Amino acid sequence: MVVTKLYQVPVVGVAMPIMWFYLLTNVITQYVCIWGVLILTTECTSLAVTLIVTLRKFVSLIISILYFQNPFTVCHWLDTLFVFIGTLMYKEVWNNLGITRSQPQKEDKKN
Repeated sequence: MVVTKLYQVPVVGVAMPIMWFYLLTNVITQYVCIWGVLILTTECTSLAVTLIVTLRKFVSLIISILYFQNPFTVCHWLDTLFVFIGTLMYKEVWNNLGITRSQPQKEDKKN
């Protein structure tokens, strides 16, 4: 017979097996994430939502690598470069920088 150690949930004050607590926490966080993406799709274009979700996954990957102390290989650096270049290309950062530099400063004329 397997004896299950109960975990006392701090805020709620309920005791449950630790694996049930992990499952419940995972379900709640997944619900919040999906709810946020659904709201985001009503406010942004589908390409912007895809970009934001990709950046969120990238941040999750970086946190996971740091937390579990896995090596950050050359492939990770290359992927990081691709993510940021893609983000900057989508937001047209380089085009906007070129326009602001090449445009002369306009003076306010009041008659």
